Amino acid sequence: MLFSILLLWTFSLVKAAKVDTIVVFSNSMQKPIKCVVIKPSGYKKKTVRFPTVYLLHGYAGWHANWIIRVPELKDYADEYGLLIVCPDGSASWYFDSPVDNNIRYETYISKELPHYIDSAYRTIANRDHRAITGLSMGGHGALSIAWKHSEIFAAAGSMSGVVDMSEVKNKYGISNLLGDTLHFKDNWHNYSVLNVVENKLSDSLAIIIDDGIDDIFITGNRKLHQKLLALKIPHEYIERPGKHNWEYWKYAVHFQLLFFKKYFQGHNP
Repeated sequence: MLFSILLLWTFSLVKAAKVDTIVVFSNSMQKPIKCVVIKPSGYKKKTVRFPTVYLLHGYAGWHANWIIRVPELKDYADEYGLLIVCPDGSASWYFDSPVDNNIRYETYISKELPHYIDSAYRTIANRDHRAITGLSMGGHGALSIAWKHSEIFAAAGSMSGVVDMSEVKNKYGISNLLGDTLHFKDNWHNYSVLNVVENKLSDSLAIIIDDGIDDIFITGNRKLHQKLLALKIPHEYIERPGKHNWEYWKYAVHFQLLFFKKYFQGHNP
């Protein structure tokens, strides 16, 4: 009996995903930025390459926020054969700020970080095997970045995303990034996902948007859904019972990773 337990424990260790904490230097911001990388257990096979999902945290989060709150991500990485990358986005809203040249997180997430990850890890280094999603501030960042850089990301998601900047005026430090709403009104319009989607994509995106019925940002998500329908842009839109909290995001991220896995499977070489 003891031997069986030890054998089972050893087998579980062999199958477990591994978590790296790395530092990736940003040339655009001239600073090192921490990042968590979750490698599936299959990564031990030296000949195998993996699709990548970039998973962005919310406001007041940090690089380890996701793996601490949702340790099941290791199981999902194994289950779906994904490399999951969780960068630190500070409180940047993942903007290249039009008023502060020191804030270049859009450039970092869309260019610098994927370049590093593809060089340091065995990824399938093309857009058809690269996705991005996030919660709240990270949902905004994921959709905005994917829309502006669809040559880099082929799939994008949002969980409880802040997609309408008018819902967060004078909150969460956004005025430090976009300027005040009186003198820099155009920035608040142009940097809102609700309006970014009016710009033509350079390539198609597989899109999944997920929000709780009682979420504080559900109105903006419903507006985005209706706008995408009006623009005839294909997307998955999900509303479920839930609020703006980790209980909801722990549930939602599993579905989003499955969505990306199915997309990747349809684009295998």
